[in-house]
Amino acid sequence: MLENTLFPGGIRLKCPSCGGSDGRGSVCSSCGFRFEFEDGILKALPIHRREAYARFLLEYSTIRNAEGRGSEDPAYYLALPFRDLTGRHPDQWAIRGKTYRFFEKHVLPGFECGRSLDVLDLGAGAGWLSYRLEKRGHRPVAVDISVDPLDGLAAARNYWPELTMLFPLVEAEFESLPFADAQFDLAVFNSSFHYSTDYLKSLTEAMRCLSPAGKVVILDSPIYRSREHGERMREERHRQFQAQYGFRSDSIPSLEYLCDSQLEELAGKLRLVWTVYHPWYGLKWRARPWKAWLLRQRPPSRFCILVGSRP
Repeated sequence: MLENTLFPGGIRLKCPSCGGSDGRGSVCSSCGFRFEFEDGILKALPIHRREAYARFLLEYSTIRNAEGRGSEDPAYYLALPFRDLTGRHPDQWAIRGKTYRFFEKHVLPGFECGRSLDVLDLGAGAGWLSYRLEKRGHRPVAVDISVDPLDGLAAARNYWPELTMLFPLVEAEFESLPFADAQFDLAVFNSSFHYSTDYLKSLTEAMRCLSPAGKVVILDSPIYRSREHGERMREERHRQFQAQYGFRSDSIPSLEYLCDSQLEELAGKLRLVWTVYHPWYGLKWRARPWKAWLLRQRPPSRFCILVGSRP
């Protein structure tokens, strides 16, 4: 296993390129992959994988910039997820704030039991979840393929003045996490699991990194009762992007939604038991399915908190 000379706290690394386990220091002796730091971010995405994501990240940042995501004001990041100080997406952040508040109050205490947790924050974006977890005394590691200074890992610099030490930032992909086995208590996909291109591989990797009693948590990914409704949503989004930006934003085959049959299939293949929590998002949100039915529209997605554990 690659010996940890890069992170505090004894995090053990694994080569994301070949999975080699006989390397020393920051270089894999099996394939020569080298872990490097750049602007405080551990670069654990092999060059060929970075190239594979290049178009997606360009299109993603184009959309996010057009939507006005991020801010030059550090106070914006410190207020997340409870307030959107830009005023551009208050409804979306209201949902995310309610999800996190429920998670913090009703789900997380069951894992804590008076101890600090090692947490993988997968698809961390700017890192607000890691910031909130570190403030609670836990040890998060923020992972994402985006290092954007407003909307990706580089934006986590805004939390530095509020913390004794900034949580680790790692550029890596879901399907090849650069961590040795059985180190973490939780793996949290925070509004990010639907970006996976292979749910089975993503969950398998996350579970590999977990201790035997560790759990996977999925927050704020859209869930549909049927695959048909999810596919209709995905096609609608791609048509919208084509009309608005001139591209469909489908350069990588992200799955973009979950459906009930997928969750059952994943539970069977991975021997997972799903515990489902339903935060209260308000009457307007609760009425969305009825409104869609009256207007003869596609049924909307639902959000819930999914916790996967081994029996």
